[in-house]
Amino acid sequence: MAERLMLTNTGGLRTTADDLIMPFRTEQSGVFGRLVRLGPVIDSVLNRHDYPEVVSRVLGEAVALTALLGSSLKFDSAFGGRLILQTKTDGPIRFLVVDFEEPGRVRAYASFDKEKVEGLGRVARDEPGRLLGTGHLAMTIDPGGHLDRYQGIVPLDGCGLSDAARIYFRQSEQIPTFLRLAVARHYAGGTWQWRAGGLLVQYVPPLEEGVTSDDENEDVLLGEEDVRWTSARTLAETVEDHELLDPTLMPERLLYRLFADEGVRAFPSVSLEEHCRCSRDRVSNLLGSFGADELADMREADGAITVTCEFCNTKYRFEIDEIS
Repeated sequence: MAERLMLTNTGGLRTTADDLIMPFRTEQSGVFGRLVRLGPVIDSVLNRHDYPEVVSRVLGEAVALTALLGSSLKFDSAFGGRLILQTKTDGPIRFLVVDFEEPGRVRAYASFDKEKVEGLGRVARDEPGRLLGTGHLAMTIDPGGHLDRYQGIVPLDGCGLSDAARIYFRQSEQIPTFLRLAVARHYAGGTWQWRAGGLLVQYVPPLEEGVTSDDENEDVLLGEEDVRWTSARTLAETVEDHELLDPTLMPERLLYRLFADEGVRAFPSVSLEEHCRCSRDRVSNLLGSFGADELADMREADGAITVTCEFCNTKYRFEIDEIS
């Protein structure tokens, strides 16, 4: 059988499989999707903090999910744009946030209760939804400039991020969606390194062809029972975690492996990098907005003030006369 892997980038197959998002389209069914593969970027993000392994896994999933979503948004290049994913719950992971900035800059951190995490033991690994508990997941689109923000909120009630994201796609975007996320540590070069990956596949039915929903079942989305969607979804469901994480498996090769029967067109990938927006000037301006009494409460024994960025863990130390 001749391969039906088609590339729009004339350079051919990539020589690296890490830290990228690759959009694609199946030829027969017309389904669109994105594949994300994270290596050194996610390893750096997670290793900046002393997270328990189970917390790192959940935050890694959040980064992969945010990259998949953020890369699909169309921002005005003059203003840039951001997608912020946040959770706030009563679970052991009280709060996590991932910041995706166009075209592919990410940063993330999690706040957690160490005793509660340890108390869950192996349950935390087998049931990640227990780590999040009850609360909500918010996705905020900030197009930049003077444009208004948009926020979608999904309740979290003991479910994991993947399940919450599926609810979001169903309620907000209202199009059939398949999502798979994977996070694990791999041993390479004498050290354990974090890796993450994800596959997102969505179907927008061609209205002009008369695809209709089931009027007797409001739970069925438009196009959800279309044979084109069910065929592509069935193929996507065969993806395994190790395929999403394998640094030796080129993204194009994985797409062909999954959708060979459909034919698949891979589009130019977007590179991902870890990037924090903090700087000494930004922190100084923030401190300058506090009153004298508030600044006095922040002083250390020697009179200086130290601020630590929650994202990148960089420490900024200021003498009191440096704060304007």
